[in-house]
Amino acid sequence: MKLRFAPSPTGSLHVGNARLAVANYLFTRKHKGTFLLRMDDTDTQRGKKEYEEAIRRDLKWLGLDWDEEEWQSKRLERYGEQIEKLKASGRLYPCFESELELKIKREQRLRAGKPPIYDRAMLKMTQEQRERAEANGKVPYWRFRLSDQTRHWHDLVMGDMSVKLTAISDPVLIRADGSILYTLASVIDDLDMGVTHIMRGEDHITNTGVQLDIAEALGAGPKHFTFAHLPLLVGGGGEKLSKRLGGLALSTLRHDGIEPQAIVAYLARLGTSDDPEVMPMNELIAHYDISHVSKSAARFDMTQLLALNRRTLHHLSFEEVKNRLPEGADEGFWLAIRGNIDLMSEVPHWWDVFYGSIVPVPQPEERGFLTRARDLLPPEPWDETFWKNWIDALKAETGRKGKALFMPLRLALTGEEAGPELAHVMQVMGREKVVQRFDETLNN
Repeated sequence: MKLRFAPSPTGSLHVGNARLAVANYLFTRKHKGTFLLRMDDTDTQRGKKEYEEAIRRDLKWLGLDWDEEEWQSKRLERYGEQIEKLKASGRLYPCFESELELKIKREQRLRAGKPPIYDRAMLKMTQEQRERAEANGKVPYWRFRLSDQTRHWHDLVMGDMSVKLTAISDPVLIRADGSILYTLASVIDDLDMGVTHIMRGEDHITNTGVQLDIAEALGAGPKHFTFAHLPLLVGGGGEKLSKRLGGLALSTLRHDGIEPQAIVAYLARLGTSDDPEVMPMNELIAHYDISHVSKSAARFDMTQLLALNRRTLHHLSFEEVKNRLPEGADEGFWLAIRGNIDLMSEVPHWWDVFYGSIVPVPQPEERGFLTRARDLLPPEPWDETFWKNWIDALKAETGRKGKALFMPLRLALTGEEAGPELAHVMQVMGREKVVQRFDETLNN
C-alpha cells in the first residue's frame, strides 16, 4: 500500500489541506504502507520555494513524517515521453480555438438546449488545415479524447460511484506553451510511483472519472487505484470555508497558540461520529477508521477546536512547554496557569500578572479588609498549609466567606476576576510580590 499527499507549493497549508494530509498519513501508518510527499510544483508562475519549505515545516509541526519525497518539476522528461505516447495513439489531439471562440460555442449549445461541452470540432481538422493554422502563428493546446464509457469505482467514503464521460468535455492536458496540467501529470506520477490508494477531497470526483480513463490509456487496469473522497469543509454555520481559509492557515493557528496535537486530533475525527480526543499519535493511528467518515459535508467549528486545545494544554508537562515559556519561568508557574489558558499566546499575559506590573483595580470600599489580609500574611516559606491557615484567620477576623472573601483578594493580586487558584498564584509570586500588590491597590 502506498499513499501520497501532493500539495502545490503555491500558498500556505490551511485546515482543508491539513485534513487530507492527516487522513492520508493515519491511513497509511495504520496499514503499514508507504507515505509519499510529492510537490506538485509544475506551476512555475505561482509556485515558490518558500511555500514548499513552509509546507514541510507545517507537516513536521503536526508530527507527520514521510517515507519518500518527489517533485513534479524533476519529471518533465518523463511527462514528455508519456505525452508522445498519447499523441501517437490518437488520445491527445491539437486544438486551436481561442477562449472567445469556445465561449461562443458554449453559448450556442446552451441556446440549442444542449449541454455546454466541447464539440470535438478539432478532431475533424485535416493535416493541411493544421499546417495552415500553425503557419498563421497559431500554437495548439492539446485535449484528451475521453472514451464513451461510464467509469465506476467503489469509494472508501462515498460508496459506489460513477462518472459518465460523455457528459464531460475532453479536458485540456497540455497548454499552448507546452506545460502539462495537473490532471495528466498526477496520473503519470501515481502510476510510476506505485501509488495504490488516492485519498482527496470530493471536489475531485469528476476528475477521478477522467483520470481513470487517462490511466487506462497509459496501460493501467480499471481497478488499479483505490479511491477515498472526503467531503469538503464548511463553517460552523454551514457556510463554505473556501473564502475564509486564509484565516485558517496552519501558520496562523500556530502563531495564535493552537497546539499541533489538538489540530491533528480534531482533523482526524472531523466529519465522523467519533468525538475528537487528544491522544498520542500511535493511538490516533490505531483508532483511525476511514469507514467512519460521513458522506455529508464536515463542519469545522473553531469553538470545538479551542475546547480541544484547552484540554491539550491542561495535560502538557513543564518539560513539553518550557522552551516556549518566558525566560525564567519554572514548573510552578506553568502548573499554576495551564488550567486557565485556551492558547499558548495567553502565557505572556499571565507572566505579567505573576511577575510584571498590573493596573490596580480601585477598591476603596475594601480598604480595611485588604489591609487586614496583608497584615495577616504568614512569613515564608509558604508550604501547602499556608493558604488554609491564612484564609481561616481572615474568615475568623472578618466573618467573610465566598465571593465577598475571595473576589477582593483576586482583584488586588491579579487585576482579574477569574484565573488560576489564588493559593497557587501566591505561592508562585512569593510574599514580597503579594505585599507589593496589596500596597498598590491600597495606595490607588
